[in-house]
Amino acid sequence: MNTLAFLKGKRVALRPVLKADLPHFMRWLNDPAMTQYLAVYLPVMEGDEEEWLEGLRKKKQTDLVFAITLANGTLIGVMGLHRIDWKDRTALTGAFFGEARHWGKGYGTEAKMLLLDYAFNTLNLRKIYASYIAFNVRSGAYQKKCGYREEGRRKLQHFRNGRYWDEILTAVFKEDWLQLWGKYRRKYFRRGGR
Repeated sequence: MNTLAFLKGKRVALRPVLKADLPHFMRWLNDPAMTQYLAVYLPVMEGDEEEWLEGLRKKKQTDLVFAITLANGTLIGVMGLHRIDWKDRTALTGAFFGEARHWGKGYGTEAKMLLLDYAFNTLNLRKIYASYIAFNVRSGAYQKKCGYREEGRRKLQHFRNGRYWDEILTAVFKEDWLQLWGKYRRKYFRRGGR
């Protein structure tokens, strides 16, 4: 299963989530260094992750979640399209990377560009939106690299690390992303891509 891939880049791949991934997710989702950036604040138990995985099968029309792996099959995170609206052709995206040693190496940018290519050029969506907590500068930076622009803020929306923080709302439209994709296509696809 190490070579299973749905979408392939040069250094990362996106593949379906496997039951064998759940122990990694549990470890990551119980790590305060990770959860400060996420909506998770209660302990995550084994049964919670099993229910979540089972629920993904039932929500294929609105939620597509992928495991992010390195080219050698090492699991490094999760990324997905959520709340897919087929009428308005929009979706929410989110991601998390579990191992700090993989942060800041461009894997998130590559994975997001692969996901956006799939969202825009296969699913024919027109707008992908996201958000991040103001202190999460890494998330803001990689979203910007992928073409996202700030659309607004929810003032003092999230309580983290003893204080309230703004939530920054971002989005990327297909036509804006396509201009950016032209520059990145060779960088993120194994054989030149489309």
